[in-house]
Amino acid sequence: MPILMYHSISDEREKGHPYYWINTSPARFAEQMKFLHDNNYQVIALSQAVNLIREQGSGQDSGLPFSHSPILPFSHFSRSHRYVVLTFDDGYRDFYTYAFPVLQQYGYTGTVFLPTGYIDGKRPGLRGKEHLSWDEVGELVAHGITFGSHTVNHSQLNKLSWKEIEFELKASKEGIETHINKLVKKPPTSNVFCYPYKFPMQDKPFVSNLLNLIFRLGYDSAVTTLIGTVHDSSEKPCLKRVPINSADDTHLFSQKLGGGYDWLLLAQSLAKLL
Repeated sequence: MPILMYHSISDEREKGHPYYWINTSPARFAEQMKFLHDNNYQVIALSQAVNLIREQGSGQDSGLPFSHSPILPFSHFSRSHRYVVLTFDDGYRDFYTYAFPVLQQYGYTGTVFLPTGYIDGKRPGLRGKEHLSWDEVGELVAHGITFGSHTVNHSQLNKLSWKEIEFELKASKEGIETHINKLVKKPPTSNVFCYPYKFPMQDKPFVSNLLNLIFRLGYDSAVTTLIGTVHDSSEKPCLKRVPINSADDTHLFSQKLGGGYDWLLLAQSLAKLL
């Protein structure tokens, strides 16, 4: 199951190799969503994907509904019944202006990760971009979009003390839930965490302590910048994702959905070790 990682939906040009791009043009994004629709992909929420992964590991049937069709365990997946998850890092406002209307067109959902210190224009935006407002977050929640934590300050966590890391994770989760609670009746909890920047997979003691903290604070799971599709329940604590940007034409997009980009995890791992 591919968990797609988007950032900004923007026509802003980028330099360097496309591997490092974070922008997906609105036209390219619309093309990609049409591809999912035309090729029988069902877009599910990240929380539903986590339940699927948990179910696959326990061998139990969660009975979780999706739209008018039941969600099937991993063992029932087939080419005619394929799932994909859409995630959007950094809480940029262009999600609201460009991505959301396309998602509505197809009845798709998505999960947006918020660095709460930047929401409502409290400070200059990341990469000079504008971020969502809390009112826009409330409107999106009312239309089925879910939100997760991306820390408060979008800091590189392995450069901080554990006291500072706990603040980043706890305050961001509580901030999202508090604001949404004021705007939406029966709001969902914010129980998914997204690690900012490169995930330090080579630092195993740090990763182990981080995961313990994540679950102690009430998160169900975490997504990372580790490249790849999800294959089994052992991956639940820190889920891999597939990065997407403007360079992903229909051919490359289809290859990424099918796992054709997964081999880069090895290169990513070697680069971090070196």
